Amino acid sequence: MSNSVFVPGHITGFFTIEDHDISLKKGSCGAGFLLSRGVKTTVSPSNRFEISVNRGDYTVIDEVLKILEIDDDFKITQDIQLPIGAGFGTSAASALSLTLSLNEFLDLGYSLDLCGQIAHMAEVNLGGGLGDVIAQTGQGMVLRVESGAPGIGRIKSFKQDAYIAWKSFGGIETSSIIQDSYQKQVISDVGLKYLEYFEEKSSLRNFLDFSNKFSYETELMSDEVKGLVDYFNSISDILGSSMAMLGNTVFAVAENEDDFKNLEVENLHIDKINNIGISYD
Repeated sequence: MSNSVFVPGHITGFFTIEDHDISLKKGSCGAGFLLSRGVKTTVSPSNRFEISVNRGDYTVIDEVLKILEIDDDFKITQDIQLPIGAGFGTSAASALSLTLSLNEFLDLGYSLDLCGQIAHMAEVNLGGGLGDVIAQTGQGMVLRVESGAPGIGRIKSFKQDAYIAWKSFGGIETSSIIQDSYQKQVISDVGLKYLEYFEEKSSLRNFLDFSNKFSYETELMSDEVKGLVDYFNSISDILGSSMAMLGNTVFAVAENEDDFKNLEVENLHIDKINNIGISYD
């Protein structure tokens, strides 16, 4: 019998980088939200080992299989519904959905936290995002209060009824930023300021405001991202807009889907905040 698991994409608005000698405690604190699109992984019976992925390569899959020390015969099918390397947490969603699907298919008996820790280790080993996995175990808007893998770090979830529009201008190599000592210090200093503000009053409007200020103060935005963010923020029906961390991607939030439909923005995608989280088929 096949087993499928969907893990939502995740957009971070602001964050701090939290280094630690213990990989499971390494990560980030910050705030973001989950999307209705993400990564769906299906593991199904086969008389040989097969992988089918609709975009990207097999790097994350290989890393998870290496950690689990699995070399059985089955077929892995991944439907990656968002751009890779553009600030949507697709690598983490790939690792987590695969681990959870293998857990079900092989009847490993692992808890959600343990599966999350395996996915987090894969992310750490590959130098990818360090806060997406634990956030993707939440719902709606997610505040990462303590860094680390699921069961080690700590999150708070807030359900929000809002629509998201996004446009990606391409990817950013996350590791090139989070491994640069100067960039890390700037990000963590600015991120800590807005994290403390947000913890005092966690609202959607504050999230959007702090995210926008964070992206400006860290100087992470490209000119094309800045131009579109400024355009969105000039429209009265848009609650706010900022940059998806870390990607060359703009997101904007509105209460109604129709608020985005008449905008003169090419290749604009409309999504919704995901208040359900991980789902199993």
